[in-house]
Amino acid sequence: MKKRYMSLMLTGVMAASLLVGCGSGSSSGSSATASSDTTEAATEEASTASTEETMTAGTGTAGTINLWAFTDEVPGMVDKYIEAHPDFQYKVNSTIIATTDGAYQPALDQALQAGGDEQPDMYCAEAAFILKYSKGDMADYAMPYKDLGIDIDAEIKKANIAQYTIDIGSNAAGEVDALGYQATGGAFIYRRSIAKDVFGTDDPTKISEIIGGGSQSWDKFWEAAKTLADKGDAIVSGDGDIWHAFENSSDTGWLNADGQLQIDPKREAFLDASKNLTDNGWSNQTQDWQDAWFADMKGEGTKPVFGFFGPAWLINYTLAPNCGGEKAGEGTYGDWAVCDSPVGFFWGGTWLLANKNMDSAKINAVKDLIEWITLDCTEDGLQYKWANGTLNGEGGTKDAVASGTVMDMSDGSLDFLGGENMFDYFVPANQYAKGTNMTQYDESINNLWRDQVRSYAAGEKDRDAAIADFKQNVNDNLGIEAAE
Repeated sequence: MKKRYMSLMLTGVMAASLLVGCGSGSSSGSSATASSDTTEAATEEASTASTEETMTAGTGTAGTINLWAFTDEVPGMVDKYIEAHPDFQYKVNSTIIATTDGAYQPALDQALQAGGDEQPDMYCAEAAFILKYSKGDMADYAMPYKDLGIDIDAEIKKANIAQYTIDIGSNAAGEVDALGYQATGGAFIYRRSIAKDVFGTDDPTKISEIIGGGSQSWDKFWEAAKTLADKGDAIVSGDGDIWHAFENSSDTGWLNADGQLQIDPKREAFLDASKNLTDNGWSNQTQDWQDAWFADMKGEGTKPVFGFFGPAWLINYTLAPNCGGEKAGEGTYGDWAVCDSPVGFFWGGTWLLANKNMDSAKINAVKDLIEWITLDCTEDGLQYKWANGTLNGEGGTKDAVASGTVMDMSDGSLDFLGGENMFDYFVPANQYAKGTNMTQYDESINNLWRDQVRSYAAGEKDRDAAIADFKQNVNDNLGIEAAE
Protein backbone atom coordinates (compact mmCIF):
# COMPACT_ATOMS: atom_id res chain seq x y z
CA MET A 1 0.00 0.00 0.00
CA LYS A 2 2.85 2.37 0.75
CA LYS A 3 4.25 1.95 -2.75
CA ARG A 4 0.81 2.70 -4.19
CA TYR A 5 0.54 5.94 -2.31
CA MET A 6 4.04 6.93 -3.19
CA SER A 7 3.55 6.31 -6.85
CA LEU A 8 0.12 7.84 -7.22
CA MET A 9 -0.41 10.48 -4.68
CA LEU A 10 1.72 13.14 -6.21
CA THR A 11 0.92 12.96 -9.87
CA GLY A 12 0.09 16.56 -10.66
CA VAL A 13 -3.34 17.43 -11.96
CA MET A 14 -4.98 14.27 -10.68
CA ALA A 15 -2.88 14.54 -7.68
CA ALA A 16 -2.66 14.01 -10.37
CA SER A 17 -3.63 11.55 -12.80
CA LEU A 18 -4.49 8.26 -12.94
CA LEU A 19 -4.38 9.55 -14.05
CA VAL A 20 -5.39 7.79 -13.47
CA GLY A 21 -4.90 4.35 -14.10
CA CYS A 22 -7.07 2.92 -11.41
CA GLY A 23 -6.75 -0.33 -9.64
CA SER A 24 -8.84 -3.37 -9.05
CA GLY A 25 -8.87 -4.84 -5.64
CA SER A 26 -8.30 -3.45 -2.22
CA SER A 27 -4.68 -2.59 -2.73
CA SER A 28 -5.02 -0.69 -5.92
CA GLY A 29 -6.21 2.71 -6.93
CA SER A 30 -5.47 5.96 -8.66
CA SER A 31 -4.33 9.30 -7.46
CA ALA A 32 -7.74 9.22 -6.05
CA THR A 33 -6.95 6.49 -3.61
CA ALA A 34 -5.26 8.77 -1.25
CA SER A 35 -7.28 10.52 1.39
CA SER A 36 -6.28 13.54 3.36
CA ASP A 37 -5.11 11.22 6.17
CA THR A 38 -2.40 9.71 3.99
CA THR A 39 -1.14 12.77 2.15
CA GLU A 40 1.60 13.75 4.58
CA ALA A 41 2.99 10.25 4.91
CA ALA A 42 2.89 9.68 1.16
CA THR A 43 4.71 12.94 0.49
CA GLU A 44 7.44 12.11 2.99
CA GLU A 45 7.96 8.64 1.54
CA ALA A 46 8.02 9.87 -2.04
CA SER A 47 10.70 12.41 -1.20
CA THR A 48 13.11 9.65 -0.16
CA ALA A 49 12.10 6.76 -2.42
CA SER A 50 10.50 7.81 -5.68
CA THR A 51 12.02 5.00 -7.74
CA GLU A 52 11.47 1.29 -7.30
CA GLU A 53 12.49 -1.76 -9.26
CA THR A 54 10.74 -5.10 -9.04
CA MET A 55 11.29 -8.41 -10.83
CA THR A 56 8.39 -10.70 -11.69
CA ALA A 57 8.45 -14.44 -11.82
CA GLY A 58 8.67 -16.23 -15.14
CA THR A 59 11.08 -18.81 -16.42
CA GLY A 60 13.60 -16.20 -17.52
CA THR A 61 14.99 -18.66 -20.02
CA ALA A 62 14.72 -16.15 -22.85
CA GLY A 63 15.92 -13.10 -20.92
CA THR A 64 14.40 -10.00 -19.35
CA ILE A 65 11.76 -7.50 -20.51
CA ASN A 66 12.16 -4.00 -19.12
CA LEU A 67 8.91 -2.26 -18.19
CA TRP A 68 8.79 1.41 -17.16
CA ALA A 69 5.78 2.85 -15.33
CA PHE A 70 4.81 5.71 -13.03
CA THR A 71 2.70 3.54 -10.69
CA ASP A 72 2.75 -0.14 -9.78
CA GLU A 73 -0.54 -0.65 -11.59
CA VAL A 74 0.68 -2.04 -14.93
CA PRO A 75 3.53 -4.01 -13.29
CA GLY A 76 0.83 -5.59 -11.12
CA MET A 77 -1.10 -6.56 -14.24
CA VAL A 78 2.01 -8.16 -15.70
CA ASP A 79 2.41 -10.12 -12.48
CA LYS A 80 -1.10 -11.50 -12.95
CA TYR A 81 -0.42 -12.41 -16.56
CA ILE A 82 2.68 -14.36 -15.62
CA GLU A 83 0.84 -16.10 -12.78
CA ALA A 84 -1.69 -17.34 -15.35
CA HIS A 85 1.02 -18.21 -17.89
CA PRO A 86 3.77 -19.95 -15.89
CA ASP A 87 5.55 -20.95 -19.11
CA PHE A 88 6.19 -17.30 -20.00
CA GLN A 89 9.86 -17.32 -20.96
CA TYR A 90 10.86 -13.88 -19.74
CA LYS A 91 11.32 -12.21 -16.43
CA VAL A 92 9.99 -8.66 -16.31
CA ASN A 93 12.02 -5.94 -14.63
CA SER A 94 9.67 -3.08 -13.66
CA THR A 95 11.08 0.38 -13.03
CA ILE A 96 8.51 2.56 -11.25
CA ILE A 97 9.17 6.29 -11.00
CA ALA A 98 6.56 8.57 -9.49
CA THR A 99 5.57 11.59 -11.54
CA THR A 100 6.37 13.76 -8.52
CA ASP A 101 8.12 16.95 -9.55
CA GLY A 102 8.06 15.76 -13.14
CA ALA A 103 10.56 12.96 -12.44
CA TYR A 104 9.12 10.25 -14.68
CA GLN A 105 9.26 11.80 -18.13
CA PRO A 106 12.90 12.98 -18.10
CA ALA A 107 14.04 9.61 -16.77
CA LEU A 108 12.01 7.74 -19.37
CA ASP A 109 13.26 9.99 -22.17
CA GLN A 110 16.88 9.45 -21.13
CA ALA A 111 16.42 5.69 -20.96
CA LEU A 112 14.81 5.55 -24.40
CA GLN A 113 17.52 7.74 -25.91
CA ALA A 114 20.35 5.78 -24.28
CA GLY A 115 19.22 2.46 -25.74
CA GLY A 116 21.14 -0.68 -24.88
CA ASP A 117 20.21 -3.61 -22.68
CA GLU A 118 18.61 -1.44 -20.00
CA GLN A 119 16.28 0.51 -22.29
CA PRO A 120 12.52 0.18 -21.75
CA ASP A 121 10.90 -2.49 -23.90
CA MET A 122 7.43 -1.50 -22.70
CA TYR A 123 6.51 1.81 -21.12
CA CYS A 124 3.48 3.68 -19.83
CA ALA A 125 2.19 7.19 -20.34
CA GLU A 126 -0.79 8.88 -18.73
CA ALA A 127 -3.33 11.24 -20.25
CA ALA A 128 -1.41 14.33 -19.16
CA PHE A 129 1.57 13.49 -21.36
CA ILE A 130 0.69 10.57 -23.65
CA LEU A 131 0.72 12.74 -26.78
CA LYS A 132 4.43 13.43 -26.27
CA TYR A 133 5.03 9.71 -26.82
CA SER A 134 2.36 8.94 -29.40
CA LYS A 135 2.51 12.05 -31.60
CA GLY A 136 5.03 14.48 -30.11
CA ASP A 137 8.73 14.87 -29.39
CA MET A 138 9.31 11.25 -28.30
CA ALA A 139 6.96 9.54 -30.76
CA ASP A 140 9.81 8.15 -32.88
CA TYR A 141 10.58 5.55 -30.21
CA ALA A 142 7.13 3.95 -30.27
CA MET A 143 6.53 0.78 -32.24
CA PRO A 144 3.16 0.70 -34.01
CA TYR A 145 1.05 -2.16 -32.69
CA LYS A 146 0.87 -3.66 -36.18
CA ASP A 147 4.65 -4.08 -36.10
CA LEU A 148 4.26 -6.16 -32.95
CA GLY A 149 2.30 -8.59 -35.07
CA ILE A 150 -1.12 -7.47 -33.87
CA ASP A 151 -3.90 -7.34 -36.45
CA ILE A 152 -4.79 -4.01 -34.92
CA ASP A 153 -7.77 -2.97 -37.03
CA ALA A 154 -9.48 -6.34 -36.57
CA GLU A 155 -8.67 -6.50 -32.86
CA ILE A 156 -9.94 -2.97 -32.21
CA LYS A 157 -13.17 -3.76 -34.03
CA LYS A 158 -13.63 -7.04 -32.17
CA ALA A 159 -13.03 -5.44 -28.78
CA ASN A 160 -14.99 -2.28 -29.68
CA ILE A 161 -12.34 -0.02 -28.20
CA ALA A 162 -13.46 3.48 -27.21
CA GLN A 163 -12.59 5.79 -30.10
CA TYR A 164 -11.11 8.61 -28.06
CA THR A 165 -8.48 6.25 -26.63
CA ILE A 166 -7.54 5.22 -30.18
CA ASP A 167 -7.25 8.83 -31.34
CA ILE A 168 -4.97 9.68 -28.43
CA GLY A 169 -2.76 6.64 -28.95
CA SER A 170 -2.32 7.01 -32.72
CA ASN A 171 0.79 8.54 -34.28
CA ALA A 172 0.92 11.32 -36.86
CA ALA A 173 0.44 8.77 -39.64
CA GLY A 174 -2.71 7.40 -38.02
CA GLU A 175 -1.07 4.16 -36.84
CA VAL A 176 -1.91 2.92 -33.35
CA ASP A 177 1.18 3.25 -31.15
CA ALA A 178 -0.56 3.00 -27.78
CA LEU A 179 -3.78 1.80 -26.22
CA GLY A 180 -5.18 1.98 -22.74
CA TYR A 181 -7.04 -0.55 -20.65
CA GLN A 182 -9.36 1.95 -19.03
CA ALA A 183 -12.09 4.10 -20.44
CA THR A 184 -12.41 7.30 -18.46
CA GLY A 185 -15.46 8.98 -19.97
CA GLY A 186 -17.14 11.14 -17.35
CA ALA A 187 -20.61 11.42 -15.84
CA PHE A 188 -22.18 13.34 -12.95
CA ILE A 189 -22.07 11.56 -9.58
CA TYR A 190 -24.60 12.98 -7.14
CA ARG A 191 -26.06 12.59 -3.64
CA ARG A 192 -29.43 10.83 -3.61
CA SER A 193 -30.60 12.42 -0.35
CA ILE A 194 -29.96 15.93 -1.63
CA ALA A 195 -31.69 15.12 -4.93
CA LYS A 196 -34.81 13.93 -3.08
CA ASP A 197 -34.84 16.95 -0.78
CA VAL A 198 -34.35 19.57 -3.49
CA PHE A 199 -35.83 18.01 -6.62
CA GLY A 200 -38.22 15.46 -5.17
CA THR A 201 -36.56 12.50 -6.83
CA ASP A 202 -33.25 10.66 -6.95
CA ASP A 203 -34.01 8.83 -10.19
CA PRO A 204 -30.94 9.10 -12.48
CA THR A 205 -33.05 9.62 -15.60
CA LYS A 206 -34.90 12.55 -14.03
CA ILE A 207 -31.81 14.08 -12.43
CA SER A 208 -30.06 13.84 -15.78
CA GLU A 209 -32.88 15.86 -17.32
CA ILE A 210 -32.79 18.41 -14.49
CA ILE A 211 -29.07 19.16 -14.95
CA GLY A 212 -29.20 19.05 -18.76
CA GLY A 213 -27.52 15.67 -19.17
CA GLY A 214 -26.45 15.12 -22.78
CA SER A 215 -27.69 18.55 -23.87
CA GLN A 216 -24.20 19.94 -24.68
CA SER A 217 -25.29 23.01 -22.75
CA TRP A 218 -24.70 24.20 -19.19
CA ASP A 219 -27.93 26.21 -18.97
CA LYS A 220 -29.97 23.66 -17.00
CA PHE A 221 -27.00 22.87 -14.79
CA TRP A 222 -26.78 26.50 -13.69
CA GLU A 223 -30.55 26.58 -13.13
CA ALA A 224 -30.14 23.53 -10.89
CA ALA A 225 -27.31 25.32 -9.09
CA LYS A 226 -29.66 28.20 -8.26
CA THR A 227 -32.34 25.83 -6.98
CA LEU A 228 -29.82 24.02 -4.80
CA ALA A 229 -28.45 27.30 -3.45
CA ASP A 230 -31.95 28.32 -2.34
CA LYS A 231 -31.89 25.20 -0.14
CA GLY A 232 -28.43 26.00 1.20
CA ASP A 233 -26.62 23.41 -0.94
CA ALA A 234 -23.67 23.69 -3.32
CA ILE A 235 -23.90 22.00 -6.69
CA VAL A 236 -20.19 21.11 -6.70
CA SER A 237 -17.33 21.33 -4.22
CA GLY A 238 -15.07 23.61 -6.28
CA ASP A 239 -14.28 24.67 -9.84
CA GLY A 240 -11.95 21.69 -10.24
CA ASP A 241 -15.07 19.54 -10.33
CA ILE A 242 -16.20 21.12 -13.59
CA TRP A 243 -12.80 21.82 -15.15
CA HIS A 244 -12.33 18.49 -16.91
CA ALA A 245 -15.81 18.75 -18.42
CA PHE A 246 -14.94 22.15 -19.86
CA GLU A 247 -11.44 21.16 -20.92
CA ASN A 248 -12.23 17.92 -22.69
CA SER A 249 -15.45 19.07 -24.34
CA SER A 250 -13.53 21.79 -26.18
CA ASP A 251 -13.41 21.68 -29.96
CA THR A 252 -9.72 22.52 -30.26
CA GLY A 253 -6.56 22.03 -28.25
CA TRP A 254 -4.27 24.65 -26.73
CA LEU A 255 -2.16 24.97 -29.91
CA ASN A 256 -3.20 25.90 -33.43
CA ALA A 257 -1.75 24.39 -36.61
CA ASP A 258 1.21 26.78 -36.38
CA GLY A 259 2.07 25.72 -32.84
CA GLN A 260 0.76 28.97 -31.34
CA LEU A 261 -1.29 29.23 -28.16
CA GLN A 262 -5.03 29.53 -28.65
CA ILE A 263 -7.89 29.51 -26.16
CA ASP A 264 -10.88 27.48 -27.26
CA PRO A 265 -14.14 29.33 -26.43
CA LYS A 266 -15.28 26.42 -24.26
CA ARG A 267 -12.09 26.58 -22.21
CA GLU A 268 -12.34 30.35 -21.98
CA ALA A 269 -15.90 29.90 -20.67
CA PHE A 270 -14.38 28.15 -17.68
CA LEU A 271 -13.29 31.59 -16.46
CA ASP A 272 -16.88 32.74 -16.14
CA ALA A 273 -18.10 29.39 -14.81
CA SER A 274 -15.55 29.45 -12.03
CA LYS A 275 -16.38 33.00 -11.07
CA ASN A 276 -20.11 32.25 -11.08
CA LEU A 277 -19.52 29.36 -8.69
CA THR A 278 -17.64 31.70 -6.37
CA ASP A 279 -19.75 34.85 -6.64
CA ASN A 280 -23.09 33.02 -6.32
CA GLY A 281 -22.04 30.65 -3.58
CA TRP A 282 -22.72 27.62 -5.79
CA SER A 283 -19.65 25.79 -4.50
CA ASN A 284 -17.59 25.50 -1.34
CA GLN A 285 -14.63 26.97 -3.23
CA THR A 286 -12.45 23.98 -2.51
CA GLN A 287 -9.44 22.92 -4.52
CA ASP A 288 -9.40 19.37 -5.83
CA TRP A 289 -7.18 16.90 -3.97
CA GLN A 290 -7.11 19.07 -0.84
CA ASP A 291 -8.57 18.30 2.60
CA ALA A 292 -11.70 20.41 2.13
CA TRP A 293 -12.49 18.60 -1.12
CA PHE A 294 -12.32 15.22 0.59
CA ALA A 295 -14.44 16.55 3.46
CA ASP A 296 -17.23 17.40 1.03
CA MET A 297 -17.35 13.76 -0.04
CA LYS A 298 -18.38 12.70 3.43
CA GLY A 299 -20.79 15.61 3.83
CA GLU A 300 -18.64 17.52 6.31
CA GLY A 301 -17.92 20.63 4.26
CA THR A 302 -19.18 24.19 4.63
CA LYS A 303 -22.36 23.37 2.70
CA PRO A 304 -23.75 20.03 1.54
CA VAL A 305 -22.39 19.28 -1.95
CA PHE A 306 -24.70 17.80 -4.55
CA GLY A 307 -22.18 16.09 -6.81
CA PHE A 308 -18.87 15.62 -8.59
CA PHE A 309 -17.98 15.19 -12.26
CA GLY A 310 -15.78 12.22 -13.02
CA PRO A 311 -15.17 8.79 -14.56
CA ALA A 312 -15.87 5.45 -12.94
CA TRP A 313 -12.51 5.45 -11.17
CA LEU A 314 -13.51 8.54 -9.18
CA ILE A 315 -16.21 6.53 -7.45
CA ASN A 316 -14.19 3.62 -6.15
CA TYR A 317 -10.81 5.26 -5.72
CA THR A 318 -11.78 8.67 -4.39
CA LEU A 319 -15.39 9.01 -3.31
CA ALA A 320 -15.67 5.63 -1.60
CA PRO A 321 -12.46 5.90 0.49
CA ASN A 322 -13.46 9.41 1.57
CA CYS A 323 -17.20 9.00 2.16
CA GLY A 324 -16.87 8.34 5.89
CA GLY A 325 -18.19 4.78 5.86
CA GLU A 326 -17.99 1.29 4.43
CA LYS A 327 -21.66 0.33 4.27
CA ALA A 328 -25.06 1.94 3.88
CA GLY A 329 -25.85 4.23 6.78
CA GLU A 330 -22.22 5.14 7.43
CA GLY A 331 -21.16 8.58 6.19
CA THR A 332 -22.44 9.06 2.65
CA TYR A 333 -21.93 5.44 1.62
CA GLY A 334 -24.87 4.26 -0.49
CA ASP A 335 -26.18 7.81 -0.93
CA TRP A 336 -24.78 8.26 -4.43
CA ALA A 337 -25.98 7.76 -7.98
CA VAL A 338 -24.73 8.42 -11.51
CA CYS A 339 -26.39 10.31 -14.36
CA ASP A 340 -25.42 11.93 -17.65
CA SER A 341 -23.12 14.92 -17.73
CA PRO A 342 -24.32 17.99 -19.66
CA VAL A 343 -21.27 17.57 -21.94
CA GLY A 344 -19.09 14.66 -22.94
CA PHE A 345 -15.58 14.50 -21.47
CA PHE A 346 -12.92 12.15 -20.15
CA TRP A 347 -10.48 12.39 -17.27
CA GLY A 348 -7.26 10.40 -16.98
CA GLY A 349 -6.11 7.05 -18.26
CA THR A 350 -2.90 5.13 -18.89
CA TRP A 351 -1.56 4.02 -22.30
CA LEU A 352 0.94 1.24 -23.07
CA LEU A 353 3.70 1.59 -25.66
CA ALA A 354 6.41 -0.68 -27.06
CA ASN A 355 9.93 0.47 -27.92
CA LYS A 356 10.67 0.02 -31.61
CA ASN A 357 14.36 -0.39 -30.73
CA MET A 358 13.88 -3.42 -28.49
CA ASP A 359 15.69 -6.66 -29.21
CA SER A 360 13.62 -8.30 -31.94
CA ALA A 361 13.61 -11.55 -29.95
CA LYS A 362 11.38 -9.87 -27.36
CA ILE A 363 8.69 -8.67 -29.74
CA ASN A 364 6.37 -11.66 -29.47
CA ALA A 365 6.48 -11.63 -25.67
CA VAL A 366 5.82 -7.88 -25.49
CA LYS A 367 2.99 -8.40 -27.97
CA ASP A 368 1.42 -11.03 -25.70
CA LEU A 369 1.56 -8.74 -22.67
CA ILE A 370 0.21 -5.66 -24.42
CA GLU A 371 -2.50 -7.60 -26.22
CA TRP A 372 -3.69 -9.25 -22.98
CA ILE A 373 -3.92 -5.88 -21.23
CA THR A 374 -5.40 -3.72 -23.98
CA LEU A 375 -7.27 -5.89 -26.50
CA ASP A 376 -8.22 -9.28 -25.04
CA CYS A 377 -12.01 -9.19 -24.66
CA THR A 378 -12.44 -12.69 -23.24
CA GLU A 379 -13.18 -13.46 -19.60
CA ASP A 380 -9.53 -14.44 -19.22
CA GLY A 381 -8.27 -11.01 -20.32
CA LEU A 382 -7.23 -8.15 -18.08
CA GLN A 383 -10.10 -5.90 -19.08
CA TYR A 384 -12.84 -8.34 -18.09
CA LYS A 385 -11.18 -8.95 -14.73
CA TRP A 386 -10.71 -5.20 -14.28
CA ALA A 387 -14.31 -4.34 -15.14
CA ASN A 388 -15.76 -6.98 -12.84
CA GLY A 389 -13.37 -6.57 -9.93
CA THR A 390 -11.92 -10.09 -10.16
CA LEU A 391 -8.27 -9.42 -10.96
CA ASN A 392 -7.31 -10.15 -7.36
CA GLY A 393 -10.22 -12.48 -6.61
CA GLU A 394 -13.93 -11.90 -6.18
CA GLY A 395 -15.18 -8.73 -4.53
CA GLY A 396 -12.58 -6.33 -5.91
CA THR A 397 -13.10 -2.88 -7.33
CA LYS A 398 -14.99 -2.49 -10.59
CA ASP A 399 -13.98 0.01 -13.24
CA ALA A 400 -14.90 1.04 -16.77
CA VAL A 401 -12.55 -0.35 -19.42
CA ALA A 402 -11.66 0.53 -22.99
CA SER A 403 -13.40 -2.46 -24.59
CA GLY A 404 -17.08 -1.93 -25.27
CA THR A 405 -17.37 -5.68 -25.85
CA VAL A 406 -16.15 -6.35 -22.34
CA MET A 407 -18.41 -3.69 -20.89
CA ASP A 408 -21.42 -5.39 -22.48
CA MET A 409 -20.35 -8.59 -20.69
CA SER A 410 -19.89 -6.91 -17.30
CA ASP A 411 -21.93 -5.78 -14.34
CA GLY A 412 -21.20 -2.40 -12.79
CA SER A 413 -23.71 -2.58 -9.94
CA LEU A 414 -22.37 -1.07 -6.71
CA ASP A 415 -23.73 -0.92 -3.17
CA PHE A 416 -22.04 2.48 -2.95
CA LEU A 417 -24.49 3.69 -5.60
CA GLY A 418 -27.51 2.16 -3.93
CA GLY A 419 -27.30 -0.84 -6.27
CA GLU A 420 -27.18 1.20 -9.50
CA ASN A 421 -25.26 -0.25 -12.44
CA MET A 422 -22.79 2.55 -13.14
CA PHE A 423 -21.95 1.13 -16.57
CA ASP A 424 -25.38 2.23 -17.80
CA TYR A 425 -23.97 5.75 -17.86
CA PHE A 426 -20.23 5.31 -18.19
CA VAL A 427 -20.39 3.17 -21.33
CA PRO A 428 -22.23 5.88 -23.33
CA ALA A 429 -19.97 8.50 -21.76
CA ASN A 430 -16.95 6.80 -23.30
CA GLN A 431 -18.48 7.27 -26.75
CA TYR A 432 -18.99 11.01 -26.22
CA ALA A 433 -15.44 11.68 -25.04
CA LYS A 434 -13.02 13.40 -27.44
CA GLY A 435 -9.39 12.56 -28.02
CA THR A 436 -8.64 15.08 -30.74
CA ASN A 437 -8.31 18.26 -28.67
CA MET A 438 -5.08 17.47 -26.81
CA THR A 439 -1.43 18.51 -27.11
CA GLN A 440 1.77 17.20 -25.56
CA TYR A 441 1.93 20.34 -23.41
CA ASP A 442 -1.48 19.99 -21.77
CA GLU A 443 -0.28 19.24 -18.25
CA SER A 444 1.83 22.40 -18.05
CA ILE A 445 -0.62 24.67 -19.86
CA ASN A 446 -3.60 23.43 -17.84
CA ASN A 447 -1.82 24.23 -14.59
CA LEU A 448 -0.98 27.75 -15.78
CA TRP A 449 -4.57 28.29 -16.95
CA ARG A 450 -6.14 27.13 -13.71
CA ASP A 451 -3.84 29.40 -11.70
CA GLN A 452 -5.16 32.42 -13.58
CA VAL A 453 -8.77 31.25 -13.37
CA ARG A 454 -8.48 30.97 -9.59
CA SER A 455 -7.06 34.49 -9.39
CA TYR A 456 -9.89 35.86 -11.51
CA ALA A 457 -12.61 34.00 -9.60
CA ALA A 458 -11.20 35.28 -6.32
CA GLY A 459 -11.38 38.87 -7.56
CA GLU A 460 -7.60 39.32 -7.51
CA LYS A 461 -7.49 40.48 -11.13
CA ASP A 462 -9.92 41.27 -13.92
CA ARG A 463 -10.74 38.93 -16.79
CA ASP A 464 -8.49 40.56 -19.39
CA ALA A 465 -5.54 40.59 -17.01
CA ALA A 466 -6.00 36.91 -16.21
CA ILE A 467 -5.95 36.01 -19.91
CA ALA A 468 -2.97 38.27 -20.62
CA ASP A 469 -1.00 36.85 -17.69
CA PHE A 470 -1.81 33.33 -18.82
CA LYS A 471 -0.47 33.96 -22.31
CA GLN A 472 2.68 35.56 -20.91
CA ASN A 473 3.26 32.68 -18.48
CA VAL A 474 2.91 30.10 -21.25
CA ASN A 475 5.44 32.03 -23.32
CA ASP A 476 7.83 32.42 -20.38
CA ASN A 477 7.63 28.80 -19.25
CA LEU A 478 7.22 26.93 -22.54
CA GLY A 479 8.39 29.35 -25.21
CA ILE A 480 5.00 29.21 -26.93
CA GLU A 481 3.69 32.49 -28.30
CA ALA A 482 0.01 33.30 -28.40
CA ALA A 483 -1.78 33.54 -31.73
CA GLU A 484 -2.92 37.03 -32.68
